[in-house]
Amino acid sequence: MAKAKKLLLMTFCLVLVASLALAGCGSKKEEAGGAEAGTSEQPVELIWYSIGAPQKDLDKVMEKVSEYTKEKIGVTVKMKLFDWGDYNQKMGVIAASGEPFDIAFTSSWAFEYVANAKKGAFYPLDDLMDQYGQDIKKLVHPSFLEGAKIDGKTYAIPVNKELPAQKVFRFNKGLVDKYNLDINSVKTLEDLEPLLAKVKEGEPGLYPLSADKQFKFAVPYDLVNENLPLGVALTDTNDLKIVNILEQPDMMKGFETMHEYYKKGYLKKDAATASGGDEMKTGKWLVDMPDTQPFADNLWSQSLGYPVVSVPYTEPYVYNWSVMGSMHAISANSPHPEKAMQFLNLLNSDRYLRNLVNNGIEGVHYKRIDDETVEYLPAKTESYDMPTFTLGNFFILDRLPADPADKWDQFAKFNDSAKNAPLLGFHFNADSVKTEMTALTNVKDEFYASLFTGSVDPKVYVPKAIEKFKAAGLDKVQAEMQKQLDEWKASRK
Repeated sequence: MAKAKKLLLMTFCLVLVASLALAGCGSKKEEAGGAEAGTSEQPVELIWYSIGAPQKDLDKVMEKVSEYTKEKIGVTVKMKLFDWGDYNQKMGVIAASGEPFDIAFTSSWAFEYVANAKKGAFYPLDDLMDQYGQDIKKLVHPSFLEGAKIDGKTYAIPVNKELPAQKVFRFNKGLVDKYNLDINSVKTLEDLEPLLAKVKEGEPGLYPLSADKQFKFAVPYDLVNENLPLGVALTDTNDLKIVNILEQPDMMKGFETMHEYYKKGYLKKDAATASGGDEMKTGKWLVDMPDTQPFADNLWSQSLGYPVVSVPYTEPYVYNWSVMGSMHAISANSPHPEKAMQFLNLLNSDRYLRNLVNNGIEGVHYKRIDDETVEYLPAKTESYDMPTFTLGNFFILDRLPADPADKWDQFAKFNDSAKNAPLLGFHFNADSVKTEMTALTNVKDEFYASLFTGSVDPKVYVPKAIEKFKAAGLDKVQAEMQKQLDEWKASRK
């Protein structure tokens, strides 16, 4: 009996030792990181704020995303979308309140990158990138990564997409064909007149020029800050003299042209206050003026569900705001900054994840043509029409049926072909004029939409806008900008 007890005790000890050894191996495996580490731990939920019209199937797609990321890196993902016109204000409130979240879309034009980085809203990313973002460093264009630095530090990961900005006149091909319009004759805003008139005459209930409160025709200036009418002419590559664009004849000509178009009924009456509209879904529009990228017509046509064509409006330039036109920041209050960086690294390097976030669910939102090509289904436009440019690295995206095999090579050539705008690399420090900057942004919000959509007479309202801008401290801000710009110019010699 004693012998049996002794044997049983020895067996128990051996099992216990083996169990401890296995547990130790498991710990080492988890410490090593990688996909396996994610599966053996309780996953953490990442909160991701992004911009765009709310989508019915967003949560369904994020469930699929979470299934994958849980296995790969031990995270689930909850994306929250705020509409285009609401994002700035809502993210400002969230950041100011200290509410914890993990990832947010930021840019030069929404939840402004430089200002919020300087306020301490974003987590500094250089060390995190060194540890968890090696794929980002390999895959994102060096000009994007360099352009994202503020005082030598990185606070957001730029979306690896087209580097320059170039406006086009984008046309609804159905109406172009119906009225036999010569779109290649359109080089300027004024050249649109005969096309707009012809379509308006033939389609009395249609407003041919699609515009809302975000609309802007091409501005031939490199703006120091997109909320202010202060910039350097694109042709000014030597003197770098900051001017008030509202005082320039070329801008007045644009405002007057838009006012004529508005009076003739080419734009909807509420264009200055509208947050988009349903004309893109119904096809009741002729032309608008978005920024382009190689083969954008294919993407737009697939997304809208009917064909569009475009012709160049401006030359491609690399601006601060195009480098910073779409970025992902990690919140300074994120409970999981390391996991957030792991997710961003995966989003920018993993083909399956990037295409899932972009295209939605196979068989529901798209069908697969081959290993690298998909075709969108009607449910994508109706339930998951996400803005591609806000979601991560373009160069691992599936192609659309009309895209050529060398699509991403053409993107690379487009990126290399552009001119640098005069202020590329200059970042204005507004610390000494914070009060004025807030007041000036309010003036911009009061006047810009009405002027750019032609809803008011510019001969009356441009002088009013200039007067209000000056009363709010524009001259002081302009002088400070010029001082800093002169110092920056001298430092580059």
